[in-house]
Amino acid sequence: MADLLVPLYRLPARSEGEGSLSDQNILIRRPNTFEYTPVMEFIKSNFSQGWADEMGATFGRQPISSYIAIENGKTVGFAAFDSTRRAFFGPTGVAVSHRGKGIGKALLIASLWGLADLGYAYGIIGSAGPVEFYQKTVGAIVIPDSSPGVYANLLDRT
Repeated sequence: MADLLVPLYRLPARSEGEGSLSDQNILIRRPNTFEYTPVMEFIKSNFSQGWADEMGATFGRQPISSYIAIENGKTVGFAAFDSTRRAFFGPTGVAVSHRGKGIGKALLIASLWGLADLGYAYGIIGSAGPVEFYQKTVGAIVIPDSSPGVYANLLDRT
């Protein structure tokens, strides 16, 4: 899958990210360091150890370079940025039971604003899955010849 480039100076309103789903009783915010364990457990049980490893790196930054979605005190989604590589967005995921509620979009927008706040003009979505979603939501542009990009020559995780 190709990487995507996102012009951070053309993002949707910040209000479409953090705090945007309060009417659904879903909170989008940065995690606290003391929430590391439940966030990692959510990612490992719903996605993969590799994604948990990438997300774990965000807890070592100040401010923490990730967002979580919370409903009734439980993690239902997450998004990392500036983790695997500088200016990169991802990984990101939403629990199957909570998809289709706009959580992924809110996490994406909040995270890209986080990159903009760090001073980046462009963000990179590495090895992007739903390309059309990213193009429509944040004006992402496919980077030609970018696959496998930074994900080449990985360690065997089996």
